[in-house]
Amino acid sequence: MADDASPSQITQNPYKGFLAGVFSGIAKQTVGHPFDTIKVRLQTSSTSRFNGPLDCLMKTIRGEGLRGLYKGATPPLVGWMFMDSIMLGSLSNYRRIIKDNFYASHQALPVFGHACAGVLAGWTVSFVAAPVENVKARLQVQYHDVRKAGLLHHGKPLPGVKYTGPIDCITKLVREHGLRGLFNGLFATMVFRSYFFFWWGSYSLFTNELKKRTALSDPMINFWAGGLSAQVFWVTCYPADVVKQRVMTGEIGKVKWSEEARKLWSQGRREIWRGFLPCFLRSFPANACALVAFESVMRMM
Repeated sequence: MADDASPSQITQNPYKGFLAGVFSGIAKQTVGHPFDTIKVRLQTSSTSRFNGPLDCLMKTIRGEGLRGLYKGATPPLVGWMFMDSIMLGSLSNYRRIIKDNFYASHQALPVFGHACAGVLAGWTVSFVAAPVENVKARLQVQYHDVRKAGLLHHGKPLPGVKYTGPIDCITKLVREHGLRGLFNGLFATMVFRSYFFFWWGSYSLFTNELKKRTALSDPMINFWAGGLSAQVFWVTCYPADVVKQRVMTGEIGKVKWSEEARKLWSQGRREIWRGFLPCFLRSFPANACALVAFESVMRMM
């Protein structure tokens, strides 16, 4: 098969995906972080704190300003650059390995092959994603603006505030719990990213169908396929994400994935899907822009 920039096809260059993934991470984080903050706060707070996504948004802005929507943005901005680099780079290489070893006689890698490559890429990137998302989540569920409150200047503790920023969070997690604290939620992250099966399988499917049935340009195909496949992913994986967030924001070593999964299931549909709307709204623009950035850089290389 020809060496094409489209992730629905196979590239023989093992390094292109890693470099192009950096630009995907920057685009995704810039567009998506405010939505993610609202999602995490709804997933991890009591039902009495917020009446819904809009109430959470307004209370966050009133209490902490627009800056509150970007709490915890620094680690994932840096992290997403590495995470998307590793995810998309490894995805490209797993596709090539699967194609060479299981579908050598096929003209193109089938949708199932793309889906399996997605799972392997998800597990690979989990070892980077877990500490990044752990720090991000712990900062996002702090409900005070530490700068306005003077915490950074005077060192006075405030209720609900333990970390003054990402470096302070990393330092305290490692000092108090070792690397186990930093990698809290790794198993939950790997379970969550197993659902990349649906993301990258549907991305391949949407890309193929849009190429066959429309006259859209390559960037527009990337945009629509990226956005739609991300929504397929979140519809399938959202309960696993709720469990992951609860594990990451809970007491380290005492919150178990299996226990949180059973607890969430027993709480019913309302709790399982709490925070889904901002997540779903975020998924299309953030991932559509990310895939356009990735594909565009790949085409230029």
